[in-house]
Amino acid sequence: MKTRPFKQVDVFTSTPYFGNPLAVVLDGTGLDDATMQRFASWTHLSETTFLLPPTDPSADYRVRIFTPGGELPFAGHPTLGSCHAWLQAGGKPKGGHLIVQQCAKGLVPIRREGERLTFAAPSLRRSAPSPTLLAKVASALGIRAQQIVTAQLLDNGPVWLGLLLNDADTVLALEPDHRALAELGQKVGVAGIYPASAASALITRSNREARAFVRAEETAPSVEVRAFAAAIGVEEDPVTGSFNASLAEWLIAEGHLPDRFIASQGQVLGRDGRVHIERDSDRQVWVGGDSVTCIDGQVTL
Repeated sequence: MKTRPFKQVDVFTSTPYFGNPLAVVLDGTGLDDATMQRFASWTHLSETTFLLPPTDPSADYRVRIFTPGGELPFAGHPTLGSCHAWLQAGGKPKGGHLIVQQCAKGLVPIRREGERLTFAAPSLRRSAPSPTLLAKVASALGIRAQQIVTAQLLDNGPVWLGLLLNDADTVLALEPDHRALAELGQKVGVAGIYPASAASALITRSNREARAFVRAEETAPSVEVRAFAAAIGVEEDPVTGSFNASLAEWLIAEGHLPDRFIASQGQVLGRDGRVHIERDSDRQVWVGGDSVTCIDGQVTL
């Protein structure tokens, strides 16, 4: 065992303790899988990461991502939080403003937009869930079939069953049976779109009040998100990058959401997470958020 640099970072927020916390061991060299898993189980955060030298020469660093229940090939908030911690600890990207993270899923480009970091969403595979699975999940969530607008199995490394519900209020009111979800062995993410604002009606007006209203609406969330991961030991994840990435690719492609929007997640848990989504002209979806360091010190591992 030795002393290693360590940070605990709050992701998808600029205000400490209002996002999704992440434990980052900045030097994971020499640690075996069992030690990493034991420490991740001990922190009991949704994810704990270990930074290592890259094995791909085009990457700036390599990350391994653990939940209390196992290792993930990719996850969103650990990607942003690990990059934030790496940069804050003096990491220098080879490509200037573009950082390249290596993880089990592959290489993930990350760009800096002021203080905010944004990652390129990995490739997504999606398919229709079985009616049996959908019925069991609806029962565990306590919702009726009519409240589900559409559903897809989403795989961008982690696999989520994504449900678009009839509105944001339905999402916020959910009281899931986490034991039933755990028994199904399926992570479930839900989303509900907020009603369209009056901003489009005001956009052509030139008065100062209308312009101010439009600017406020542009920073308001378009969708409310919750993510239930009892299957990997986390009943509800505060703010989830991987699910928001796959959700955005899916719902933008099907015309439910615009190319640029903000997702809100974590309200029920007393958090105020904000996920910034943008699909560029090459149809690449970028997922961004602020990060802030809450604990900076050392850990003995």
